[in-house]
Amino acid sequence: MARKSSLRDFQAYLAGRLSDAAQGHGGASWLGLEIAGEGWLIDLSDGGEIVQAPQLAPVPLARPWFSGIANVRGNLYAVTDFAAFLGAQPTPRNANARLLLIGVRHGSNAALLVSRMLGLKKPENFELLPADDAFRAWGRQRFSDADGRVWRKLAVRELLADQDFMNIGL
Repeated sequence: MARKSSLRDFQAYLAGRLSDAAQGHGGASWLGLEIAGEGWLIDLSDGGEIVQAPQLAPVPLARPWFSGIANVRGNLYAVTDFAAFLGAQPTPRNANARLLLIGVRHGSNAALLVSRMLGLKKPENFELLPADDAFRAWGRQRFSDADGRVWRKLAVRELLADQDFMNIGL
């Protein structure tokens, strides 16, 4: 029972930090995500809300990486399995899987299905690496942490402008 209480406390804390970041309060922070075994970073101000992956309504004639539509408190979100979108194996639907509601700030009800959350990260704990020009514009920026792990930084605005991401139809 203590674990559930701690998880609720962490989610409440994280929701507060996301809200503060969206309103321009507090210091700069990133949210760490695990997607297809890789580390990804996203600005808290772009992060939106994090929810446990709900039941999804399938969408016929959609690309394989488009997971479906989620109803989150009466609002519908288009859900992309981000690992599958990247060309990796689909995200396992287990207790760690989460939806990251990324589009609200940018006027889009888009959500990413991700493997798990890795918590808040401080930008000062990362070293900027040369950009990966072979990768799409929204994921070129890379960083390394103190352990030498390489992380990609997700540029949400650029992702939402990517024609491939927005074109879910077959």
